[in-house]
Amino acid sequence: MQEAEIVKKVSEAIRDIPDFPKPGIVFKDITTLLNNAEVFGALMRHLEMRYRDYDLDFVAGIESRGFIFAAALATRLGVGFVPIRKKGKLPYTTVSEKYALEYGVDEVEIHIDAFRDKKDAKVLLIDDLIATGGTAKAASELIEKVGATCVEACFVIELDFLGGSKTLRVPHYAVMHVS
Repeated sequence: MQEAEIVKKVSEAIRDIPDFPKPGIVFKDITTLLNNAEVFGALMRHLEMRYRDYDLDFVAGIESRGFIFAAALATRLGVGFVPIRKKGKLPYTTVSEKYALEYGVDEVEIHIDAFRDKKDAKVLLIDDLIATGGTAKAASELIEKVGATCVEACFVIELDFLGGSKTLRVPHYAVMHVS
């Protein structure tokens, strides 16, 4: 399947939920993508083909929907999966990074030994969606904090009108764009 066809199928498989979680927001519901084996499989094949020659050591996923894509892709590429979670959710020693929200701050964490002490580990970061970019920027900085290299940040959906990818200090790729 060609990239344009995958983008079209992925776009068609994602359900828009108006006014969720608050009025004026159109929530991109990926559950309808995940329960469509044909489209989800095509998406994962597309990402596998894109990243197979990156010589990755790990794929990191941002809590929680990023876990789905990261774990599936890590398995396909034969590399480890690393979760990046909200503060207080990981059981071992962690490193954390704060990021700004519209009203306040939040924090994500990674295990200090997430990359099994592999020197200069090459890591792909994945999440389902990038909006303002705060979480993705914090997650990519966490990867660097523990001694690895975030080679790229990947998103199924990018909300271009919010400009989140401009905050990233690493290359990024989005399967589909919403203007």
